[in-house]
Amino acid sequence: MIDHDVVERTIAEALRTGADFAEVYAEDKRNTSVALDDGRVEQVTSGRDRGAGIRVIKGETTGFAHTSDLSESGLAEAARAAAAAASQGDGGVRTVALAQSPAHRPNSIVTYPEDIAKADKVSLMQRVDEAARSFGSEIVQVSAGYGDSRKRVLVANSDGLLADDDVVRLLVRISAVASGDTGMQTGFQSMGRTVGWETFDELDVEALARDAARQAIVKLKARPAPSGAMPVVIKNGTGGVLFHEACGHGLEADHVQKGASVYADKIGELVASPLVTLVDDGTMGTEWGTLGIDDEGHRTRRNVLIEDGVLVDYMWDHIRARKDGRDPSGNGRRQSYMHLPMVRMTNTYVMNGDSEPDDIVADTENGVYIAHLGGGSVNTATGDFVFGMNEAYLIENGEITEPLREGNLIGNGPQVLRDIDLLGNDFAMGNPGTCGKDGQGVPVGDGQPTLRVKSLTIGGTAS
Repeated sequence: MIDHDVVERTIAEALRTGADFAEVYAEDKRNTSVALDDGRVEQVTSGRDRGAGIRVIKGETTGFAHTSDLSESGLAEAARAAAAAASQGDGGVRTVALAQSPAHRPNSIVTYPEDIAKADKVSLMQRVDEAARSFGSEIVQVSAGYGDSRKRVLVANSDGLLADDDVVRLLVRISAVASGDTGMQTGFQSMGRTVGWETFDELDVEALARDAARQAIVKLKARPAPSGAMPVVIKNGTGGVLFHEACGHGLEADHVQKGASVYADKIGELVASPLVTLVDDGTMGTEWGTLGIDDEGHRTRRNVLIEDGVLVDYMWDHIRARKDGRDPSGNGRRQSYMHLPMVRMTNTYVMNGDSEPDDIVADTENGVYIAHLGGGSVNTATGDFVFGMNEAYLIENGEITEPLREGNLIGNGPQVLRDIDLLGNDFAMGNPGTCGKDGQGVPVGDGQPTLRVKSLTIGGTAS
């Protein structure tokens, strides 16, 4: 994207006012999306976005400027603007020699989505629509969406770092609406991978669509969810969002350093059930949150955060790590070149336990089985959360029985970690997600094996 000597001169310009640190982040992103609604093609769009963000730090002050002009003069102008925001300085010059880091690619691409005709992408969505509708006459509406992107990234800074990445993502989303005596009910499924078009040689998108339709039809026969505290079993791959939202954000170093985390100053303490090992891993195959480097140029890695219930580490970006004399953990992320990086998760998950999933249900006399968690909200300072239950069932006498609707899962993240008393051996990752923080969204993954929380509050509507 940018010649390395131009990058060096840009960093030198950014340091001219006596700054402590300067960084150039450049990206070139292409994307395509297809939207189908009730069998009709609503839109097919393609776009390209190129630009660079320049960050300059002096003392406790950060200056930031971004530009879509990747010429040397455009970059120099942005560098001067960022430097001026950080410091008035003395006009000195500091030269930095950049050393190219070896490429780090967690996976390989066989067929880039940009090489596939748009007609083939539309056809894929038409197959999804037909599969969902064919599942049952109760299905009255289907919406299907496809998206792909390819983002080439270059990162350089005044420490001499120079790194690049080439990230490809594919996303499919399906929403199916069923109509019956209880009104309208919705089912949803999705998949997201950091891999090429070859994923559709293995992924059965029709099966994904039929599962969205099945969810909607099952909920037509559901009874209102109960209310009160009770044991809750969460199916593998479906509850990772709970740990992402209710626990993961509290393990991000910026929250910790601000004192806005329940996990601040608790390294070495037992904060969860001894069954629980919680990991954030940006190198995880083709998962949605996988990257070669983070958005500050540091290699992603597997970071154990909680081990056998004991808090062992936080997630770090460059600035927070530098402040505490730590190495970055590959968790500095930004939405685009127009945004500053911050500490963010990648793929966050709870590792396997030893229990058989069927035994966990059989050991639960009465409670709720959650097959698919919905969206929710969390207070990162306290860990209190509320999540919707997109697909849930009663557990009666150790068996999964009637489907439930109109229910929420209410609890506290740290308490949930402590109250996990059975952990399955059937680990799976869940649906792709977008993590929102301070107005920015980035792709993330999450997952867990089947597990039981000995007591959680269900907010239902049953009388």
